[in-house]
Amino acid sequence: TIHLTHILIHLHHATLQIQINIMGFFNNIKAAAIEKVKEEIFASLGLDGGDDDGDGGQMTTEQFEKSKPDELRKDIRMISGCQDKQTSADVSNVSSFQLPDPAGNAGGACTSTLLKILYADEQVPEEDLSFTEVLEQMREHLSTEGYTQIPQLSSMNPIDVNHKFDLVPDTATGTRRAVMIGINYVGDSPGELSGCWNDVLNMKNYIMDVHGFEEENIVILMDDGENIEPNYENIIDAYKAVVSQSEDGDAIFLHYSGHGTKLRDDNNEEADGYDEALCPRDFQSSGMIRDDDLYEILVKELRDGVHMTSLMDCCHSGSIMDLPYIFKGDGSQTEMILDPEMNMDAFIEQITGKLMEFLMKKLGL
Repeated sequence: TIHLTHILIHLHHATLQIQINIMGFFNNIKAAAIEKVKEEIFASLGLDGGDDDGDGGQMTTEQFEKSKPDELRKDIRMISGCQDKQTSADVSNVSSFQLPDPAGNAGGACTSTLLKILYADEQVPEEDLSFTEVLEQMREHLSTEGYTQIPQLSSMNPIDVNHKFDLVPDTATGTRRAVMIGINYVGDSPGELSGCWNDVLNMKNYIMDVHGFEEENIVILMDDGENIEPNYENIIDAYKAVVSQSEDGDAIFLHYSGHGTKLRDDNNEEADGYDEALCPRDFQSSGMIRDDDLYEILVKELRDGVHMTSLMDCCHSGSIMDLPYIFKGDGSQTEMILDPEMNMDAFIEQITGKLMEFLMKKLGL
């Protein structure tokens, strides 16, 4: 009986090994098939996906525009207060920026500077300003106040930066919706901020007065005990709702003032090895909102014909929406360029994910 038991155990082990070998064989076939599909996608987009020299398969603007799928031709722009590697700052008194102080004296440097240019003393400039003029004036004001951060414009499509600056283009004739988030992290030590509520309230006045946003279409999240609590779940829900509600011809404005951070990239998509992330009020228990999350919710789900502008006043915000084109407001550029620090291989792989999933299903993989 013992001898027979040993035989059965050996047979069982042998059977398992055969199954493992078979599974390994088919896994190798599956991996080869997926790699082949990936190579064909990269080739069709003008990329050399097989290089490991760290250049991310960088392509020219012409190649990228010619090859990118329709889902990447959405009208999405973002103004950020600094580059990914930089931190942002509060200003101690917004009155020095010719702004009211409805929730205290402080404000975010990015929001306060932008409003100083566009809405000083609650008045718009007499003459139109271009994107270049706005960003370079922002940098000039920040520098004068002693801040090193460089404001940046990023976009899904190349923008003529000499064109008139606008949060809402003339083509967006439908409903105008906004989600505005200000987090002071009240009671946190260290980490409490003092200007984020001010940012939201001042920016809200601006978009209502100048751009025709209506109160009923503006969602405010602030940790002031009066508005919606800006925790992880509520922020995600607000972002999903504004995207799902918006249709062709509508405009969305997103404003975030609070902490931003960098986290180790968990899917090898970032050239610098880090994800940029927003810090909701309950980040210690619920976690951060990564740039990958924002891309999935805000970019991929946005309907065609909807215009979106986002203002991110937080640290490490330069590429927090993973948009491929950038323009830095430091005088170093005369036009938008493809972000040279972007991992273009990973970006192409991310945006063609739907195609890859479809092919894998068709192949039964």
